[in-house]
Amino acid sequence: MTNKKILVLFSSGIDSTSVLYWAKNNYDEVFAMIFDYDQKHNIETKMAKKIVEKLNIKYKLINFSLKDISLSALIDEEKTIPESLSKSKNDAGVPFTYVPFRNGIFLSLAAAFAESNEIFDIATGFNLIDTPDYPDTTEAFTKKMEAVINQGTSASITGKKFKIITPLINKTKSEIIQFGLENGADFSYSISCYRGDEMPCGKCPSCEIRSNAFKELDIKDPLIERLENH
Repeated sequence: MTNKKILVLFSSGIDSTSVLYWAKNNYDEVFAMIFDYDQKHNIETKMAKKIVEKLNIKYKLINFSLKDISLSALIDEEKTIPESLSKSKNDAGVPFTYVPFRNGIFLSLAAAFAESNEIFDIATGFNLIDTPDYPDTTEAFTKKMEAVINQGTSASITGKKFKIITPLINKTKSEIIQFGLENGADFSYSISCYRGDEMPCGKCPSCEIRSNAFKELDIKDPLIERLENH
């Protein structure tokens, strides 16, 4: 059953790709917001545009730099991308690839765009099971951001509430892939690798999680299959 409009935070990763296809199946109008924040793996923005254009989905590309604001291995050239999942966190348990408050920034920008375009549903690919150490992907964080958006926008006057939708919040990566496939998702242009090449490095934490999930499902990664066949 389709209804109204939705804005999807879209990176071209497995999670947001699954949500994008889900949104296309469940809403009349889908908008995507893509972020280029000077991340090392900004090839994801190129692939994100490719995916949304293929699906004929309207999108907004937001360009802003977090290089001088947030310290993270995903941004800082001085910091190296972890070689494996087992080496992905510092002594305090915070992932080296965590970008401080990135999702809070993304949601704030999304809320401004959504309010300006009368879009009241905002969807994200946040999930907790595969990213338990990221503080800005949790259900509690999402609910509080939703409350802040509703307090700090015209929703507090009009009563038209914004909702942050997280269809993947309690799913594992393999369950997310299954969810995406059930919604017709094409993962052949979906980028997860933190190192910035189209061909996955196969070593970084994101590659490891993705590879393990496809192996668990006994499916060849469509991205690798596409690249090997061309």
